[in-house]
Amino acid sequence: MTLLREAIGDSLRRARLAQSRTLREVSTSARVSLGYLSEVERGRKEASSELLAAICEALDVPLSRVLWDVSTAIAAEDPAVTGAPASAAAEPAAVPAEPAAAAEPAAAVASASARPQVDGDTRIVIPAPKNGPLVLVEAA
Repeated sequence: MTLLREAIGDSLRRARLAQSRTLREVSTSARVSLGYLSEVERGRKEASSELLAAICEALDVPLSRVLWDVSTAIAAEDPAVTGAPASAAAEPAAVPAEPAAAAEPAAAVASASARPQVDGDTRIVIPAPKNGPLVLVEAA
């Protein structure tokens, strides 16, 4: 399980590295000590909201974008969000009482219409790789 401070640090580091900037440049711009910024990026220190805002401003990355990146990364690890049951490995799969071919066609139609519909405003989110650069893309 990833801690929030670690996910925030990963996101900030990816944003900094994507800009090819050094810790010293960002720490000077954000008015944060170099050592403290390093600790935040490594997930060792819990940054305050004021400090996060200053770092994001120094990186010219909206705080909302960093928080979105972090929530996406954490959600990818959460079985409740990804749809995998928490105890899937411990419980055997349920065996249907009747073969699928014997099911009534009306039941098949009803279950197909129960699927969520995707409209044109839906965004597909692909989390950034853990060690890769953070790429910010504006929606068209």
